[in-house]
Amino acid sequence: MQKTPDSLRVDLWLWYARFFKTRVLAAAAVKGGHVRVNGERAKVARKVGVGDKLRIVRDQLQYDVTVLSLPTARGPAKEAVTWYLEDPESMAQRLAKVQLLKADRKLLPRTSGRPDKHTRRELRGRHRDGGEGSK
Repeated sequence: MQKTPDSLRVDLWLWYARFFKTRVLAAAAVKGGHVRVNGERAKVARKVGVGDKLRIVRDQLQYDVTVLSLPTARGPAKEAVTWYLEDPESMAQRLAKVQLLKADRKLLPRTSGRPDKHTRRELRGRHRDGGEGSK
């Protein structure tokens, strides 16, 4: 059995906790400024420990979590959610934003099937005058 570490690199913890599909994506998010540890912008090699507060922005959605434990390996998703505690206010804001994004998609024009090249152009509004080209 492996010993639980005292601290873990932030990119590795994000990957273990399944916030990102690969460690490379986790590192890119940290480098891009999408991860803050205790209110400060993190670097990839920044160590996190139990009790640290992380703010993670992924796909326009914000997660405010507190680290509860440091895993020794990447496990199943059901186990990964036990490694952090998400702020209830953060969760409510994220769910509200998801609902808003879904509502925006319903306002887009619909087609009867998969749109072809010409239908996509019409949906984008490029040929508003009805003619071919704009010469």
